[in-house]
Parts: sequence; C-alpha cells; structure tokens
Amino acid sequence: GCNPLAETGRSKLQNQRAVLNQQILKAVRLRAGAENLLRATTNNKVREQVLLELSFVNSDLQILKEELEGLNISVEVYQNTEETFSIPLVPLGLKETKEVDFTVALKDFIQEHYSEDSSEYEDEIADLMDLRQACRTPSRDEAGAEMLISYFLQLGYVENRFFPPTRYMGILFTWYDSFTGVPVCQQNLLLEKASILFNIGALYTQIGTRCNRQTKTGLENAVDAFQKAAGVLSYLKETFTHTPSYDMSPAMLNVLVKMMLAQAHECVFEQISLPGIRNEFFTLVKMTQEVAKVGEVYMLVNTAMNQEPVKENIPYSWSKLAQIKSDHYKALAHYFIATILCDHELQSNDDEDQQEKALSQLYDYMPEGLMVLTILKDKVQRKQLGKAHLRKAIVYHEEALRVCGLCKKLRNIDILQEVLTAAHKRSLLKYAQQDKEDDFLSLIQAPDILPKTEHKVEAVAPQFSKVKIKDFFHRLGPLSVFSAKQRWTAPRTVRFRCEAGELGFSLKGGSPVQTYCLDPVCSAALVGLKEGDYIVSVGGVDCKWLGVNEVLEKIKSLGEQPIEIEVISCQDTNASMHNKSATYSVGMQKTYSLICLAMEEDKIDRTKKAPPKLPFLSWGTKNRQKAASTLCLPSAVTASSPIKKKLSPFTLLNTESSLY
Repeated sequence: GCNPLAETGRSKLQNQRAVLNQQILKAVRLRAGAENLLRATTNNKVREQVLLELSFVNSDLQILKEELEGLNISVEVYQNTEETFSIPLVPLGLKETKEVDFTVALKDFIQEHYSEDSSEYEDEIADLMDLRQACRTPSRDEAGAEMLISYFLQLGYVENRFFPPTRYMGILFTWYDSFTGVPVCQQNLLLEKASILFNIGALYTQIGTRCNRQTKTGLENAVDAFQKAAGVLSYLKETFTHTPSYDMSPAMLNVLVKMMLAQAHECVFEQISLPGIRNEFFTLVKMTQEVAKVGEVYMLVNTAMNQEPVKENIPYSWSKLAQIKSDHYKALAHYFIATILCDHELQSNDDEDQQEKALSQLYDYMPEGLMVLTILKDKVQRKQLGKAHLRKAIVYHEEALRVCGLCKKLRNIDILQEVLTAAHKRSLLKYAQQDKEDDFLSLIQAPDILPKTEHKVEAVAPQFSKVKIKDFFHRLGPLSVFSAKQRWTAPRTVRFRCEAGELGFSLKGGSPVQTYCLDPVCSAALVGLKEGDYIVSVGGVDCKWLGVNEVLEKIKSLGEQPIEIEVISCQDTNASMHNKSATYSVGMQKTYSLICLAMEEDKIDRTKKAPPKLPFLSWGTKNRQKAASTLCLPSAVTASSPIKKKLSPFTLLNTESSLY
C-alpha cells in the first residue's frame, strides 16, 4: 500500500475521514446511552435533561455529517493534475476500518482444529495482517486494485480454513459507513469481504477521475475504470444482499452503479468530441443524439438519488451535480440542433432524403403544422425552430447555473462555474446572431430530442480469475479436506512392516490419499490403521499434497525398514448452522442510533457464558424481541414482558434468511 503518512491531497482527505469517523462514533455512543436512560427513567426532571442532551448530540451529529459530505464532494483533489476544461467527475471515498489482530485466534484454531504447531504459521499470519494493512491505503492505479482483489480472494481461503459455520472466532471487524461515518462491527468475515468489494469499486472510480481527459487514451481508461467500478458494485449488490451498512444497501448500490455508468457515458461523449466538432450537418446530428443521451442518463441518476431511502444519505451536492449535468448536456443538445437549423440551409447539391431522414430521427414528434421536409426547405421555419431550440438551451443553461449557485459545495468548484458560464454565453451569442424579428409572433415550441448512442456502455463484471494468488495457509493441506467445516481425529502414528512385500491395504483419491480395501488382519490394521484414513505424512515427511503414486514411492523408498505413517480419521458432524442475522433498524439516517458498538475488544468478559450471537447480514420481521446485535441499540422491550409492542425506530429486525 501507499505510505499512510504521505502528504498527498487524497491521503489528507482519508485522514480527515478517519478523524470524522471517530468523532461520529463518540457521538453515537453518547446518543445510545442517552436514549437508553430516556427509556429507563420515569423522573420528569431527568427526562428533560436527557432530552436536552439528545438535542445537542443530534446537532453535533448533523454538523459532522455535513463535514463528511464536504469530503465526499471534494472532487477536485481526485481529478487529473493537467489543465482541463471539463466538468469534474465524482469518485467514491474508501471505507475506513480499524486494525484487526488475527494472531491469537488463528493460532488457537490451528492448534485446536488442525492439531499442528501454531508457531510454525506465524509468518503466514503476519503476511495476512500485512496485506490487510496495505489494503487500507491502496495506490490509485491498477496495482492497487489488484492488491485489494488479492486480499478479497485470500479472504475466501481464510473463511474456509478458519471460520466454522457453528461458532465465532472472536475476531471483530469494524468498518465505517462511507456516507454517514457510522461504524458497523461484526464477528463475521462477510462484512470484511463486502467492504473490500466496495473499496475495489471506489478505487476504480478514483482511477477514472484521475485519468487525463484531454487525451484519447486517458478517456478510454476513464471509461474502462467507471465500467469496472459499476461491475464491482453491481456484483456486491447481487452477492451480499442484506449488508448492515447504508452505503452497501441494495438501493444505494443501485444509485452508485447508475452514477458510474453515467460518468462513463460522459467520458464517451468527450472522447467523440475530443478531435473537435465539425460544423457539418450529419456530424452535428450524431453529436446531438450522443449528448442528449448523456443528459438523459444523468436525469435518471438525479431521479434515483431523490428517492427514499437513498435521499437521506446520498450527499446533497451529488444530487445537485447530477441535475446540473443533466441540464447542461440537454442544453448542448438543443444548441447543436439549433446550429443545424440556423447554419445549414438545404442546397441543390445536398441529399434531401438523407437530411430529412437524419433530422426526423432527432424528434419523437414535430410541432403541430410542421413537417421535417418543409422545415428543411422553408428558410423562415428553419430559423424559427432553430431559435426555439436556442431559447430552450438558454433556459437549461440558466437553470444549471441557478442550481449551482444555490449549492454551497458546488459554488466553490471554479472549473464547474467556468464551464457552465462559457456554454451559456455561447448560446446567448448564437441567439443574438440571428435575424432580429418579433419573437412574440413565433409560437413554435422546441420539441424534445430523442437520445441515442452508437457506443455500448455497460457494467464490466469483475475478473477475479485474472489475479493469481497462493493460499497463505497452503501447508495446512488441500482445502477440500482440511477446512473449518470438516472435523477429524488428531494425527495418529502407525508403525508396521510389509508382509511378503504387501502393505495390506490400497490407496485411492487425490491429495491427501485414503486407505481402502484394508485387510483387517494385516500388521497395519493391527496397530490402529482404519478403512478410509487419510495419510498425512510418511517417514516424518508431510504428504498432504501428494498423490497415490508419490506416496507409494515414498513408502517403497523406506525399503526393509519399519514403515511409519501419520493418519487422521474424519468425524461426522451434524452441527447445525446459525442463520439468523442482524440488520437495519428503521429511521437510522436521522438519529444515527442504528449502529453502535456495544462491544469493545478489551471489554469482553471471557468468563461469562455468552448467549449465541446472531451472525451477519439479513433483515426481516421475525423474532423482534430475541436478538441483541452488536450493531444496534438495545430494544426498549424488556426480556420479561410477553406483550408484543409496536415497532419503534430502535426496534431490532431479524430473520432466518441467509446472506446469499
């Protein structure tokens, strides 16, 4: 990873984000305590004091949330350093996390479950922790993305080897919401995997915004990065469907995918217009439809951002920027078609049919009394319709400038103001150049333009298979046998001699090999070898990864000496899996009381027999009074009360549905 102490603009933003997250965590805990006291007390004076404290904490949380939103709209830091005259693109900030120490839990599990000397795996555990630490500060390039993907894939191995479905490992993973700063703490590894996926998508958005949009290669890379970001976020939405963090909820991810694809469309248009836009009939027709498509996709993004429940958590300035871009690109579409009508009169050598066909494709309908061919031939009607489009372009430009001026965050982005102002002045100048006639006599209203693009922009699914990694804990043996789900006896040493050159049993399978067709009276069986045992070593040499032929070679190499092998026997396990899980409480975004840490690593009472914790990631309406999640505030319902109470903003919702 990058040097976390490097004084770059991006690292400063992430450091500020980490500080804000800690302040939000402190305020959330204060609020949790105040709300619990408010439920418990009946003293009116105490209630008044607590309500006053809650009011103060709410105000403090709102201020912190606005500061976090300011970091999310600090888009200029992520843009390319080259001089550019383009509207800034929006990146996602990386989710912040706390450090995690795997050492004790993994060493204990290796000793207990795998019956191996855990001290021999200290280097592997250190490598895993180093990789996780590096993933907190990935470089903003393809190497950084590959590092995050490699950690995500490594987590798949770790989950299978060390996280049994029937119990928790005692490792707490804490991640902060990218938009609200509220922490989520879980003992389940799926939170870690989901958060790493989010950061992979976020990193691709930062790579896309960093590309030089003044070159063809830079724009191609930007389009590719935003499509990859959309693919990763879409994969996250489909795979982890009930994440306990609003920035990874299906509704929020759906909006983020749309926003990334819209930015890819924007870069495609810039790529087409990079060589310059020739003032030629058919070129302008094509550009009109392309830019209208950009305006349409941003309009859909803005609509999605203003829907519940996303509206309460998406940065306000992002929604307004999407609205500004929609108006800006719609205005450009009307400007281009006005240029077609005002600057290109039908000449005798022009292909009349082709121009009529091209122009008719721009409209869903024509104003009453007008025909496309008539407009092409009639100079007056052409001018009138062209001026109508210019008027509509000016209206859109003015609306974009008005919205930009009303948003404090966007008002401070100089390049955005410059681009909008320049486009507005260009449309005004074009309108002023037309013949001075009484516009009040013209009742023509410019029709809407049909968007169309010849370029395919879609989410690119993540290609995890392209990143090759090696299981850190490869030495434990093949994952198909040596996993957390399987249980077996401790390794037993079997010493025997061959009788007349015969072992008394056969070997089968891949790695590790199994015994079968065991002669019950052979010397190996008499000293403890069983049918179906796995051979894990021969003569003190590990052979978990060896096949049948290789194991037989090792046995033959011992010659007439006594043969010493270590074997294990699989045990049947019928332990049921817990599949209840913790999830959202309603009303979180306004109160910040959804997710708080009710558990600290240094405060866990190991001596008490804890009730079974509910694992990760689901929601529903069953068992409302049973669950006590590390993510949510305690319910106001007491354990002794059998009365079913109404749902409140602090009620815990649980279900028996599984994650996938």
